[in-house]
Amino acid sequence: MTPNAQSLVSEQLQALIGASSLQQHAEADAPEGQVLRLVWQREGLTTEIMARLATSAGQIVSVALLERQSGLLGLELVLKDAGELPGHLAALDGLECFLLSSKLPRLGEPGLLVMDMDSTAIKIECIDELAAMAGVGAEVAEVTERAMQGELDFEQSLRARVGKLKGADADIITRLCDNLPLMEGLEAMVAELKFHNWKLVLASGGFTPFVGHLKTLLGLDAAFANELVIEDGKLVGEVTGKVVDAQFKADVVGRMGEEWQIPEGQRVAIGDGANDIPMVNAADLGIAFHAKPKLADAADAAIHSLDLRVLPFLLRA
Repeated sequence: MTPNAQSLVSEQLQALIGASSLQQHAEADAPEGQVLRLVWQREGLTTEIMARLATSAGQIVSVALLERQSGLLGLELVLKDAGELPGHLAALDGLECFLLSSKLPRLGEPGLLVMDMDSTAIKIECIDELAAMAGVGAEVAEVTERAMQGELDFEQSLRARVGKLKGADADIITRLCDNLPLMEGLEAMVAELKFHNWKLVLASGGFTPFVGHLKTLLGLDAAFANELVIEDGKLVGEVTGKVVDAQFKADVVGRMGEEWQIPEGQRVAIGDGANDIPMVNAADLGIAFHAKPKLADAADAAIHSLDLRVLPFLLRA
């Protein structure tokens, strides 16, 4: 992203407003109504987006420029009637489109984000990686995929997968912790939310060493996951304590919101799998990230192609 990218968007937006007599609003003061938010990265998209908006100006009440710390570009449109405009724009490769209510959580006010870990905060499924290191990768990966698609009860699938790790050396956990691949945009998203004093939490059906590592690395406020049983330097093939399942993750949204006195309307959750549906439904804004179809259908917004830097664009400045 060049320094001139935001200036180009601003210039072209002013030209569009002048040519079509559109109204312009400050993001913080959006008119009531249906909102379409656009987020993109590739500078070459800007001209094409403006051209498509020009042909659909009659559907737009007002428009605002969105500015965040991440380097992505964004616009907010308040619509008279969504009609075909979202689909018309969504056809552009690399453009994320979100049809939302104007009553979005406020970025500049105290808020809470609860994140899934595997395939959301990090690029991998930790159980699959541990299984590969233990020599049972194919068996476990098949069960993981069925669980993520919502075809299996989570706790049963978790215990079945962990059982296959029985006898593996516990040092595979340390080796994996040392090489966790962070999801693109995670650090930038966390930095922007922390700048605005948001509380950040991991709630994962994975395992405590990994969420603990990320909590320390990123300076998160809390982290919840399952605890593997280890004896004499070996994995026993069991988890201990209360299982962090879909309902547990959903409860974290309300419990941490109350503990930190985060008001309703300011609680956000993001995940990728079907077991995240209760969690995103418990939030005031539930976001699907590169998600399985069941979660994408259930969420308030779905990020399909860009990275986690998009999330602050779904909050009102």
